[in-house]
Amino acid sequence: MAAANANLGETNLLIGNFAEALPYQLATIKMQEEDGDISNLVENYNHTATIYGKLGNYELAWDYEKRARALHDSLLSEKSDVALSELRTRYETEKNEGIIESQMLQLNQRNKVQWLTAGVAFLLAGFLFFLYRLYRIRTKNNILLKVKNAENELLLKEIHHRVKNNLEVVSSLLELQSAQIDDKGIKDAMQEGQNRVQSIGIVHQKLYMGKNLGAIEMKDYFLNLSESILDSFGADDRVTVECVMEQLDVDIDTAVPLGLIVNELLTNTLKYGFPDGRKGHVRIHLEKDMEGSLYMEVADNGIGKSEITKGTGFGSQLISLLTRQLSGSMREEIVNGTKVFFQFNLKKQYGG
Repeated sequence: MAAANANLGETNLLIGNFAEALPYQLATIKMQEEDGDISNLVENYNHTATIYGKLGNYELAWDYEKRARALHDSLLSEKSDVALSELRTRYETEKNEGIIESQMLQLNQRNKVQWLTAGVAFLLAGFLFFLYRLYRIRTKNNILLKVKNAENELLLKEIHHRVKNNLEVVSSLLELQSAQIDDKGIKDAMQEGQNRVQSIGIVHQKLYMGKNLGAIEMKDYFLNLSESILDSFGADDRVTVECVMEQLDVDIDTAVPLGLIVNELLTNTLKYGFPDGRKGHVRIHLEKDMEGSLYMEVADNGIGKSEITKGTGFGSQLISLLTRQLSGSMREEIVNGTKVFFQFNLKKQYGG
C-alpha cells in the first residue's frame, strides 16, 4: 500500500498535480514512519517539501526539508561509524599479526647472527626491513582497495534503485493512461506493456536489495514476477504458480530476457488457458548443466493451444526474438495442457 501511494504521489508530482500528490505523499510518510521503513523516508520528505513549496506553504516545506536533511545526516553518520569501526579493527588485527611475525623473525635471526659476520647481519637486517616495508605498503593498498570497492558497490546499488523507481513511474503512467481508455484491446495491450516494465523493474529491485550486484537468484525472482502477474489479472485465487527448481544465480543480461519470456507465457496462459474462470496450475522449471547451458520449462494444465492462438502475435514474436538473443531453441507440446521447453546455449551467446 505504501509503495502504491508513493508511486501515485510521485507520478502526480512529476506531471504537476501538486494538490493531488500531497495526500498520497503524506499517507506514504505516515506508513513508513509507523513501519520504521527509513530507507525511503528521505526521498519522500524531499518530495513533500517540494509539493508544499509549489503550493506556497513555505513553512511546512522548510519543516519537511529539515526532516529530510536530519534523517539523511543520521543515516550517513551510522554508515560512516560502522565502516570506520570495521577498518580500524582490520587494521589493528593486521598490525598485530605483522608485529608478531616480525618478532619471530628477529628471534630466529639472533641465533644465526652468532655464526655470521657483522656484514652479513647488516645485509640481512636491511633485507628484513625491505620486506616489512613492502608488507606495510601492500596492506595499506589492500585497505584502500576495499574502501573503493565498497564505494563502487554503494554507487551501483543507488543506480539500480533509481532505475527501479523510474520503471515504477512508467508503470504508474501506463496504469493512469489505461484507466482513461474504454477500448478493451488497447487496455489489454497497455496492461501487457505494464507487466513487461514491471518484470524488468523486479530485476533491478533484486539487484539493489541483494548482496550480489552481478547476478539474480531466479527462483525468488520468478515467484515475485508470478505474484505480480497473477495480481494484475486478478487470478491469484484460482491459478497457482509453482517454481520447481533449486536456487540458481544468473547475470542480469540473461535474467531480463528470461523474465520477459516467462511474463509472456504466463500472460498468454492466464488470458487463454483457463477460460470461464476455471482454476489451474502453472509449473516453472529452470536448471543449468555442467557445460553452462540453461534448460527452462513452463507448463500449464489449461485447455491447450487452441485458445492461445487468439493472441495478437506480438508476444510470440517477442519470445522468439528473446530466445534467439540467448542463442536458444524452443519447442512446444500440447498434452494435458501446454508445455514449452527452452534450451539456451550461454557459452555460444558470449562467444565461449
